[in-house]
Amino acid sequence: MNGRLCIFGEVLFDHFPDGTRVLGGAPFNVAWHLQALGQSPYFISRVGADREGEEVRAAMSGWGMETAGLQTDSRHPTGRVTVRFVDGEPSYEIDEPCAYDAIEAIGTDAVDCALFYHGSLALRSPISSDTVQKLRSSASATVFIDVNLRRPWWKRETVLAMLQHAHWVKLNVDELGLLGSADGDVSHRAAAFLTGHSLDGLVLTEGSAGAVVFAAGDDPVAVRPDADIEVIDTVGAGDAFAAVMILGLMRGWQPGVSLPRAQAFASAVVGQRGATASDPAFYRPFIDDWKL
Repeated sequence: MNGRLCIFGEVLFDHFPDGTRVLGGAPFNVAWHLQALGQSPYFISRVGADREGEEVRAAMSGWGMETAGLQTDSRHPTGRVTVRFVDGEPSYEIDEPCAYDAIEAIGTDAVDCALFYHGSLALRSPISSDTVQKLRSSASATVFIDVNLRRPWWKRETVLAMLQHAHWVKLNVDELGLLGSADGDVSHRAAAFLTGHSLDGLVLTEGSAGAVVFAAGDDPVAVRPDADIEVIDTVGAGDAFAAVMILGLMRGWQPGVSLPRAQAFASAVVGQRGATASDPAFYRPFIDDWKL
């Protein structure tokens, strides 16, 4: 693809039960991975005029990320999420309102986006939601939506409206159950979701069971993780998966190539604490193996 890779949405700090604090947010995690993998994404978000906002900007600069799309808000604080674990699965207490609820369409007119990624959480507010619509309507980019349903910050009709004119959608099995048809098995419902929303592709993640890509006009492609992978922290696994699927779209990989690579990368991410890695050596094997 020609043009920039544009990532829109929340950046925040995840606060864990042991007192640690990790920089995150699904779009930020995706952008961080893609920067490490050589894609130089243009990240569009907003932080508060506070210490954590300064830390976000410093972390991006230190990682080599462009900060021109990172806005500063004098009224709202930088995003914050409290992460708790129940039976090994994360739950999230998300502060509201915060800076990423007020992302404006400023300074983005001249950005030529070849692929435009966004999720659903930052669209809980009218300001950020309107900005996404403006950016999507003014660009001819491939639109990749990563659905992240976090109660109580979503409404079914709003999310379904968001899917109009999208090209690729990523969601998990539970989200498919909430947004799609209840008829038939998972494969039937996923295929119906693909055609019903006129998508080019649907990435369906199934946790420990792996993932399936449904692409228009092609047979589904499935992958399963190795049985012996070490799982330390599942936070951000889906973001890692999305980053490599986006990388594949940017580089013209077929789903049969992108999917196992996305699974391998996500498996590596769950073997560490936190959704991203700050050591470039973590990414080096993938850069070498995929000849990036």
